[in-house]
Amino acid sequence: MGSLHESLQKFKKQQEKCQSTLTSVAAKAASSKANSSKSMSSSTSSLANAKSPAPPVKFSNDTERLQHINSIRKAPVGAQIKRVIDLLFETRQAFTPEQINEACYVDINANKSVFDSLRNNPKVRYDGKRFSYKSKHDLKDKSQLLVLIRKFPEGIAVIDLKDSYPTVMEDLQALKASGQIWLLSNFDSQEDIAYPNDPRAVIKVDDDLKLLFRGIELPRDMLDIEKDLQKNGMKPATNTAKRRAMAQIHGIPPKPKTKKKKHEISKRTKLTNAHLPELFQHLKPSSS
Repeated sequence: MGSLHESLQKFKKQQEKCQSTLTSVAAKAASSKANSSKSMSSSTSSLANAKSPAPPVKFSNDTERLQHINSIRKAPVGAQIKRVIDLLFETRQAFTPEQINEACYVDINANKSVFDSLRNNPKVRYDGKRFSYKSKHDLKDKSQLLVLIRKFPEGIAVIDLKDSYPTVMEDLQALKASGQIWLLSNFDSQEDIAYPNDPRAVIKVDDDLKLLFRGIELPRDMLDIEKDLQKNGMKPATNTAKRRAMAQIHGIPPKPKTKKKKHEISKRTKLTNAHLPELFQHLKPSSS
C-alpha cells in the first residue's frame, strides 16, 4: 500500500509538471503569435504602402496643337501665303523659312508652291535668305512721310500710305493737326487724299474745273448766299437776316447799294490767282 501511494504521488507531481510545461508553452506560443501578427501587420502595411499607386504623372497633350499645325499645312496655298504676309506685316521683321515655320507653322521649305508664290508676291521682299514685308512706299517715320507728300502737290491716296509703317495713320493725323498737310475726301471713290499745305507748290488745275469756276455766278444778296451755304451743309459766318432785323429795331437805315466800279487789271496789279494764267492774257498796260 505504501508503495502504491508513493507511485500515485509521483504520478500526480509529473502531471502537475506537465501541466505547468503545457501552460508555459501555450503562453509562449500566444506571445509569439501576437508578435508575428504585429510584425505581419506592419509588413503588410509597408507592403501596402509600397504597392499603393503613386500620383499619376501628367504628360502634356500636344494632340490639339499638332492637329492645328496639320490643318495649316494642308490649307490652300493662298491661305498659307496670307498667314505669312500677316506675320511679316505685323512684325515688320525679316524671317528665314525656319523662323516662319516656328512663328506661324507654315513650312515653306516643304511646299515649293508656297515658297515660289511668296517669293514673287509684290508685298514680299526676298533677299535670298529672309522674307520681309514690302510696302508701296519705303517710309520709316513722320518726317519721311511729309517729304513724300510734298512730292505730290496734286495729292496722294492715303490707301497707298497705310502699309508704310505701323503708326503712319497717327502721323497723318498729326501732320493734319499741325497744318502741314490737308486730308480731303475724293467724292468719286470716297477715299482720303493727302495734299501738302505748301503755298509754294504749283498745282495743276484741269480746264474743266477752270470753266466750272468761272461759270458759277454768286447771288447778289447775302441772304441767298447764306441759304446756299446752309443747303450744302455749311454754316455761314454771317447772319444777314438777324443783322437786318436788329437794324430795323434800332432805326438804323440800311446802307444804300453802291454800284461797284469795275477795276481793270494792269501789270502792276498783285496777282493772287497765278494758277489761272489765262485770266491775265489781256492785261492793260500801265500808264506809267
